[in-house]
Amino acid sequence: MIESETMKQQIRLAASEEELISCAKLMAESEPWITLGRGFEQTRKAVHDTSSDLFISLAGEEFTGFIMVQMQGAFRGYIKSFGIMPSWRGRGIGTSLLSFAESYIFKTSPNVFLCVSSFNTSAQGFYAAHGYETIGELKDYIIDGYSEILMRKSVGPLSGYRGDTVAGN
Repeated sequence: MIESETMKQQIRLAASEEELISCAKLMAESEPWITLGRGFEQTRKAVHDTSSDLFISLAGEEFTGFIMVQMQGAFRGYIKSFGIMPSWRGRGIGTSLLSFAESYIFKTSPNVFLCVSSFNTSAQGFYAAHGYETIGELKDYIIDGYSEILMRKSVGPLSGYRGDTVAGN
């Protein structure tokens, strides 16, 4: 859990069904999930995925956003989903959540991976500004006509990584 001094932001694991539903509703009512055709039932299933860690951001008692991280599989350290409540966008919540997830991942892996939809150019710019590089493109991966852009932020190779010395964090 972290707390920001400036706005009393708290980031912690989602702990209740109500918090999971808040994340699912945010996804279902926002881009890129609208364009990707992900309705509430699909996003509800996604946030209940026990192979991932779902962290929420709160300002006081108010839900401000979430980030979901997967620490298993070929892309260990994969940010699966990330969303900020519309009324909280542009106020540093996204940067705080991303930084939190990076610190969490860099404890055990030198790489953070994520996919961003080709139509989501503002998110691509956000990630690039935070040190992510495009490493691949998955054409027509989720829906026809759009790609998923695979991005990575790395602090070194997997070989010999100890996780106790992270450049830039």
